[in-house]
Amino acid sequence: MKKDVTKLAREYYLKHHKRNSFIPGVDSVRVSGRVFDFHEIEKAVEASLEFWLTEGHFAEEFSKELGLFLGVKLVSITNSGSSANLAAFYALTSEKLGERRIKPGDEVITVACSFPTTVNPAIQYGAIPVFLDVELGSANVDPKLIERAITKKTKAIMIAHTLGNPFDVEKVAKIAKKHKLWLIEDCCDALGSKFNGKYVSTFGDLATFSFYPAHQITMGEGGAVVTNNPELHRLVNSFCEWGRDCWCRTGQDNRCGRRFEMHLGNLPYGYDHKYTYSHIGFNLKATDIQAAIGTVQLKKLPKFIQARQENFNYLYQNLKKYNKYFLLPTWNPKSDPCWFGFLITIKSNSPFTKLELVNFLQSSNIETRSLFAGNLLKHPAYLKIKHRVVGNLKNSDILTNSAFWIGVYPGNNRAKLKYVVSQFEKFLAQYS
Repeated sequence: MKKDVTKLAREYYLKHHKRNSFIPGVDSVRVSGRVFDFHEIEKAVEASLEFWLTEGHFAEEFSKELGLFLGVKLVSITNSGSSANLAAFYALTSEKLGERRIKPGDEVITVACSFPTTVNPAIQYGAIPVFLDVELGSANVDPKLIERAITKKTKAIMIAHTLGNPFDVEKVAKIAKKHKLWLIEDCCDALGSKFNGKYVSTFGDLATFSFYPAHQITMGEGGAVVTNNPELHRLVNSFCEWGRDCWCRTGQDNRCGRRFEMHLGNLPYGYDHKYTYSHIGFNLKATDIQAAIGTVQLKKLPKFIQARQENFNYLYQNLKKYNKYFLLPTWNPKSDPCWFGFLITIKSNSPFTKLELVNFLQSSNIETRSLFAGNLLKHPAYLKIKHRVVGNLKNSDILTNSAFWIGVYPGNNRAKLKYVVSQFEKFLAQYS
């Protein structure tokens, strides 16, 4: 019966999902999206038939394979990348970390030009975000600014690799180690990116990923926190699982061998360890159906990385001749990015605005996106938050006003990218 069901799932994919044609100007050239075939559908159906639902053997398989791919020891999967950021940050607030724990009022260094949930956990907890500017070409932080921002109140650095383009994580990690600061790498856009031959996520104390359909692989929703530190791994899992003290995985009992032999807090001796809570936690767990899809996507990751890099290179080579109008992406010579998007910044002396070009592209069915929130401090939600700014945010404002990105994801084949280039040429011809 299972074979019959999965066979039908394959036939359904071939009939309803598979598309090979592209009609320029009619079909959308998307910025991002899921790239899948019948294998993902079959695996999702298989997991559905098992009906375990919460984390099970597919979650274990995915966690193991992701760890092997990255070269990290410990992986916790979550229901989203934002939840991964929340769990990673809150792990560092645990009293079990002693003097190194982040307390309300402590400072966390980040950048202003960011995605909200890289910064939100610090704000929600009551820590003080310290905002730094970014460089224009890379949209990443200059490590020298981090040194200037550190005070006695600084406890952590939490910064994303923008659009899959790694910041100088070696220098930032050295700064963190020198000043005994925690480093969280937000790698939600950067799965597969490398710095000096190592995958990003392997430099900090903790790192996070997102598996939303826009990212390098997808579970639909989904995310992960990775680390090589067993203590931090247990803390992440605690905050993902209601804050409980127990470290049994889903479906396990008495992993510690002392389930009814502990005396914690003001509870009676022997109170069930599975229902003992050492943190004010959340429920951030993923499902096994998500993880099942992820196991297939992970096998395709090397090809996805190659496709993103090739698509980026094609756009770069064909648009660099317009450098009098555009500032194109720059990257550290030590980095090997798995690009999330192709960032374009309109120069101030260009005869057109970002809005004019974006509207033209959108009218041509070419999707665009701003650089996430741009300068977060310009948004209504952040106008009154407690924060500190070191230096100015000049470049963040320029990127807010003048930058956007277009897609390089594997669903954009060469025919689509040729159309994109042709539309840039059409728009710019009026200014030649």
